[in-house]
Amino acid sequence: MNAPRTRVQRRPVHGVLLLDKPLGWSSNDILQKVKWLLRAEKAGHTGTLDPLASGVLPLCFGAATKFSQLQLEAEKTYEAIARLGQTTTTADAEGDVVLERAVDLASITPERLAEVQAQFTGEIKQVPPMHSALKKDGKALYEYARAGIEVERPARDVTIHALNLSLTQDEQGYPAIKMRVTCSKGTYIRTLGEDVGEAFGCGAHLRFLRRVETGGLDVSRCVTLEALEAMNDEERVAQVEPVDALLHRHAVITLGEEDAGRYLSGLRRRGSWDDAPAVAVYGERPHALLGVGRVMSGELIPERLLSPLEIQQILEGKPRPQVSGSLETL
Repeated sequence: MNAPRTRVQRRPVHGVLLLDKPLGWSSNDILQKVKWLLRAEKAGHTGTLDPLASGVLPLCFGAATKFSQLQLEAEKTYEAIARLGQTTTTADAEGDVVLERAVDLASITPERLAEVQAQFTGEIKQVPPMHSALKKDGKALYEYARAGIEVERPARDVTIHALNLSLTQDEQGYPAIKMRVTCSKGTYIRTLGEDVGEAFGCGAHLRFLRRVETGGLDVSRCVTLEALEAMNDEERVAQVEPVDALLHRHAVITLGEEDAGRYLSGLRRRGSWDDAPAVAVYGERPHALLGVGRVMSGELIPERLLSPLEIQQILEGKPRPQVSGSLETL
């Protein structure tokens, strides 16, 4: 007989764990693995990374899941390598090669690199790849692609905030373009690599992709899955940063006891605050994050609030001080 499975005793965990996602894992699989390691009750991620990509993947637990959308909307920075001369069905190394062309290395001068770099910097249009999770008529594009069906996809506006291109070689010694890209949400780096290859007249497909920053959260702050698995329970929990690590770009408002209670009930508060589109709101005694909101015409408007139970659990858990940088005070 098989031994009975041990039931994992879940517990409330509130905060964000910055994981350096390994290759070969889907974002959801890695989330479930870390959720199990932490024995957390509730978890969510902040936007997916392809299995072939590594790098920063913020994993939200408990109350932090209420603010995961902030990271989904945030600009992101990637490092990538696109092999020149080959176009694939998926625009990356997973697909089959559908076209091979000669690479004229002599034409890829520093001046030409700068021209292509400028061409793809700023607001550009991208046609989403067929192998993507975007939906058409309720069905993911990759499902059509797997069935051998190509459907029309309208070009979408995305913003490339910064782009650096240089000539290099991939892991097999083939000529390639190294890219460092800071971009808006919705940008497909696979498509960018393919389009850059077309600009050089030889096509390209992605061989390497690593996210090095998302919304101000840098890969240098991340823990690897291997390191996390080697830790004991106390060490793992210590890797979880406070909920407000996701709010480091918010201004701060601290409310007295009476106003804090009313705000937590969803009521607007008035004060001598400057207008601000995004504020993190704290109670004074005890010092605790209450939620986020915005200020318009001296009125503090609640948006996402923590529950009293979440606040109590965070205070009882004695989270470490916020380490994501100083917050602007209104």
